[in-house]
Amino acid sequence: MKIRRLRLGRLSVPLKKPFKTSLRTVEEVTTNVVAVETDEGICGYGEAPPTAVITGDTNGAIRGAVQDRLGPLLAGRDPENLNELLDIVDTALVHNTSAKAAVDIALHDLWGKILGKPLYALLGGRAREIETDYTISLNDPEVMAKDSLEAVQEGYSALKIKVGSDFQKDMVRLREIRSAVGKDVLLRVDANQGWTPKQAIRTISFFEDEGFDIELVEQPVKAHDFEGLKYVTDSVETLILADEAVFSPRDAFTILSMRAADLINIKLMKTGGIRNALAVCAMARACGVECMIGAMMETKISVTAACHLASALPVITRADLDPPILCASDPVEGGARYSGSMVAPSDGPGLGITAIRGLVLE
Repeated sequence: MKIRRLRLGRLSVPLKKPFKTSLRTVEEVTTNVVAVETDEGICGYGEAPPTAVITGDTNGAIRGAVQDRLGPLLAGRDPENLNELLDIVDTALVHNTSAKAAVDIALHDLWGKILGKPLYALLGGRAREIETDYTISLNDPEVMAKDSLEAVQEGYSALKIKVGSDFQKDMVRLREIRSAVGKDVLLRVDANQGWTPKQAIRTISFFEDEGFDIELVEQPVKAHDFEGLKYVTDSVETLILADEAVFSPRDAFTILSMRAADLINIKLMKTGGIRNALAVCAMARACGVECMIGAMMETKISVTAACHLASALPVITRADLDPPILCASDPVEGGARYSGSMVAPSDGPGLGITAIRGLVLE
């Protein structure tokens, strides 16, 4: 069996309501779908959404990386020789982590389909239900409090609160939200790099003094500011989660060596796919550090891959896999199964995806 070709398609899925952070506003999930096809008619799927403000990847960059570089390098090769293929993907070009992730995921899906096993089993795990949090977009405090209460009434017990546009207003946002949802709901705060280290310490200390009982604060400072992240981590009691600071295994090694954060957030679009995510998880486990599995604004294709990874690895103890929940429709048949706040991988081979409605491959 040989890889015949890589093909690209595009999907656009409207959101139920605009998704707002300190970095951007999104009204629909727009993503590039990669299909790796063999000469025996087996196909593996991956995806790469453009997230320029985080990964630097645009639609043009993703499509160019896949069509002009990765596709020609993989054509004609044995799809069962997975590690060799992943080495080619990883070293074929620098950066371009979203394009690499899409191909990496598609190769893992294809591998599972060829072997007739679900990906979580091939990664050494079992199918387990994972509870995802629900993201509350950045808005005025009263709007965020209303959205938070609605999410709790729908059955979500963990909320991820977007902040970071104004650290003083962020204090008001959390006061309003905690008052609205009560004391039993788990609150996670995501600043998306929106604070300076001193603003972060002031704001988080306010949360602690006011008894808001915040479980963790995600990426309070700029991604490149490892020293600032460590300063915040060392200065507050609340757990600090590194997100945009950790793209590669090398980033993870630096953060873990410095003890610059208490937790690491893994996103396949940052790591360049599953293989590098496994390396990050291995280092975190060796250091006794737990991980969260997250996602960009993606469809269920790559979120399913993240779900398989989380099912396989006990070091991943938290999940932020709600993008398919935020979408107004789901074009993906099969894959991860959602039931309220719980998500689990299917038992189908690879990712368990059987069809993608509306997808036209080039």
